[in-house]
Amino acid sequence: MYKKLISLIILLQCATSTLFAANYMTFTAEDYMCSFKIENHGGNDPDIQYSQDDGETWDKLSDGVIIYLPQIGDKVLLKGNNPGGFNQNLDVYTSFVLEKPIAASGSIMSLIDGEGESLVIPNSHCFCELFDDCSDLTKAPELPATTLTDHCYYGLFNFCRNLRQAPELPAEQLAPGCYGSMFFGCYELESAPELPATHLAYDCYSYMFEACSTLTKAPKLPAMELAPSCYESMFASCANLKEAPELPATTLASDCYILMFAECDSLKQAPALPATELAFQCYWGMFSHCTGLTQAPRLPARKMEYGCYGNMFYSCTSLTQAPELPATQMAQYCYEQMFMCCSSLTKAPDLPASNPYDACYTDMFRLCPNLSSILVNFSGWDNTATISWVLDVAPTGTFYCPSALPEEYGISRIPEGWDVVHIDVGVDGIDADAPWSIHTSDLTIFVTGAQTDVEVYNLTGSLIVKEKANKEETKLTMSHKGVYIVKIGNKSQKVEL
Repeated sequence: MYKKLISLIILLQCATSTLFAANYMTFTAEDYMCSFKIENHGGNDPDIQYSQDDGETWDKLSDGVIIYLPQIGDKVLLKGNNPGGFNQNLDVYTSFVLEKPIAASGSIMSLIDGEGESLVIPNSHCFCELFDDCSDLTKAPELPATTLTDHCYYGLFNFCRNLRQAPELPAEQLAPGCYGSMFFGCYELESAPELPATHLAYDCYSYMFEACSTLTKAPKLPAMELAPSCYESMFASCANLKEAPELPATTLASDCYILMFAECDSLKQAPALPATELAFQCYWGMFSHCTGLTQAPRLPARKMEYGCYGNMFYSCTSLTQAPELPATQMAQYCYEQMFMCCSSLTKAPDLPASNPYDACYTDMFRLCPNLSSILVNFSGWDNTATISWVLDVAPTGTFYCPSALPEEYGISRIPEGWDVVHIDVGVDGIDADAPWSIHTSDLTIFVTGAQTDVEVYNLTGSLIVKEKANKEETKLTMSHKGVYIVKIGNKSQKVEL
């Protein structure tokens, strides 16, 4: 009985010891003669202790002292007592320097509480650039914190070129800049961690995976309400990213998607962008230099904001069809360089706005050498709205416009050498808010929702066909393909067969 009691006590002690065992951050050698040290910058001097005997004894790790792991599998445990934070800012911080392949494991929070149990990061910039430029880091430590702070992980694994797997990131409420540049230049990163956060913050994901050239798929981004610059350059230069995440957000913020997928050469299809209310530069450069992009997203917004679509498809050399642009209220620089250098684009999207605004179309189609068709609805030239917008388009083409628009030619007006066709058919141009819908099949135009007679004109203003409105669907058949104007009451819409 006594022996059984002793055995039970020992088992309980073991269980208790296991249950409350510290989760120290640990370095494990993956080659012979590995080593590491710390470097303090700007006077930073956190408490760091290390153990080479599984925690039996601990020594202080001082700046510049090299710790060797001579055999494959050798381990060093790390902990610290830094309740006020580990690093202070981008000038006052401590970072590791590794030599030869080393895998990290255990909780990074052991550098804060000495055990790795805390889930609360105590200060801003706490772990900023901790493993900056550690090319020999092959595995990241655990990042269990659920309460983050400003820039707490900023540049944490910046240029860890051999890091292949990212740690879990469980936080659901983010802080400004918390993941900024976190995996910047991690060329071998094969998969991104799940990002469950729905409460974003300024700059929270900016540059997070930029230049992760092995990454092929992005994580889900479930947030419905965005924050300023939240996704800025998040996947820029991810050359092998083939699939973009869904972007369900309908509440945008200034610069929220700026340069998000810039230079993603393997991306062929853009994600849906359902937002109808835009924000300052919200889509600026979002897909710029995506040379493999062949399909653009639908852009349903009807009111522009400053620079909202600027550079959005700049140098998308495989894009052959532009998205519809139904907006009628312009803003300064809203379409600036939107399709510049889109060398495969042959037809511009219709521009239904009747009020071109200061610099709104600047360089919009510049250097599109195959573009040969443009339709506009404005009847006067704003001195700045169309600056250089058709520089180096196709040498011949057709410019559709109201007859009231002065026939002025040049790189900021109608392209030299193009024909002009007037779209007036007894109404004030093309209406973007028609209360009916149209779809086509071969030579047939189908109109749903018409309440009065449906008339179809050619672009010279001649009536081609007229049908009484059918409650369900009105069907009109043309004799040949071409561009037509469907007119119902005092509203009209261009259709191309």
